[in-house]
Amino acid sequence: MEQEIELRELFFMIRKRIGMLVLITVLGLSLSAVISFYVQTPIYRTSTTLIVIKDDQPVVDPGTLTVNRQLVKTYAQIIQSRTVAAEVVSSLGLDMTPEILQSKISVNVVGDTEILRIDLEDPDPRLAQTMANRVADVFMVQIRAIMEIDNVSVIDRAVIPQSPVKPRPVLNMAIGTVLGGMLGLGLIFLLEYLDNTIKTPDDVQRSLDLPVLGAIPHFDASREKKQDQSRQLGRHLKAGREVD
Repeated sequence: MEQEIELRELFFMIRKRIGMLVLITVLGLSLSAVISFYVQTPIYRTSTTLIVIKDDQPVVDPGTLTVNRQLVKTYAQIIQSRTVAAEVVSSLGLDMTPEILQSKISVNVVGDTEILRIDLEDPDPRLAQTMANRVADVFMVQIRAIMEIDNVSVIDRAVIPQSPVKPRPVLNMAIGTVLGGMLGLGLIFLLEYLDNTIKTPDDVQRSLDLPVLGAIPHFDASREKKQDQSRQLGRHLKAGREVD
């Protein structure tokens, strides 16, 4: 029973300030939409796919396959190294530091295979394609120079991406709506907690721990005066019709 009373009180608290809750929720939705469409810069992603296997090796024996799989993680680290990034920046004449280029590159091993996927993100889709392909080319040159081995081939070259991967307006607006609603509810509960005024007989009983013997009903003088004037006008109109 106590739980039902508490839930009812929560419901009345929210209903009393429902306008504020709706306003803050709409503000959260609107703010996230503005940030997604007008503030955040669109980011494009493209990928180059490599495989650790020699071009002229049609049949791969199990021993070579095992070695290649062990090399995949090492190759992933080399692709993301500063040496590769610096060579790409220099060869393309990019207006960025190698560290910035490194932050744009991510390398993923495709499942339990010898395939590496180089992902590169940039606000310029054409530049993203150019950098992704150049990273792959520089990496393969570095592998031949450092490890004196030629066992990496390109499966797919990067293409120009057609649509951005960031921002995601629908997701951002959904998050903004949820956060706005949570903020609104939190503000409602905070205001209710700080409001220590006594408004109802239940408040008296809770605050003073005393039984309520009676309550004086609210009397609206202005409303009562208007109703009295309406009754008097009605009587005058009725008396006028009787005289006629």
